[in-house]
Amino acid sequence: MIETNRLLIRPYTIEDMHFLESLVSDPQVVRFIGNGKPRTKEGARLFFNWNLSQMKEDQLFGLQVLVEKTSGDLIGHAGLVPQEVDGVTEIEVGYWIAPAYWGMGFATEAAAAFRDIAFERLNEDRIIALIYPDNIASCRVAEKLGMHIWKEIERHNKEVLVYTKEKTPPK
Repeated sequence: MIETNRLLIRPYTIEDMHFLESLVSDPQVVRFIGNGKPRTKEGARLFFNWNLSQMKEDQLFGLQVLVEKTSGDLIGHAGLVPQEVDGVTEIEVGYWIAPAYWGMGFATEAAAAFRDIAFERLNEDRIIALIYPDNIASCRVAEKLGMHIWKEIERHNKEVLVYTKEKTPPK
């Protein structure tokens, strides 16, 4: 389990399926994710299984549940996910937050924890974030993490900004 000031971050379990379904079926949440279309219960199950396959390689990969410490509420998920960009596998810091918790800094807090894990524990040289240009809030999160736009690519027939941050060499 990973802990931040306000969050407990843990792997998904089958008991979280209802919560995952609520995230992936919410048009507000997914409008800037993948093809931008909500998923069915079957789509949530497929997403759950895909995410589980990411974690088999290393428990620090895959999207993990964000639990707000004070209330115990499940508020979103975040994590490290391998993504191919121009034929090269990069490590993406991803984050989804339930609408009731938008604007409270939870995405930044969770993403910063995974940025640090990527650099300090996994010894990655660089991280990325794939963000649709209209997703202003997510762009702000990336910028707060010290990321900058590296390039633009196309995914799902849409323009996507590739934010990046290089590991800072030790002093």
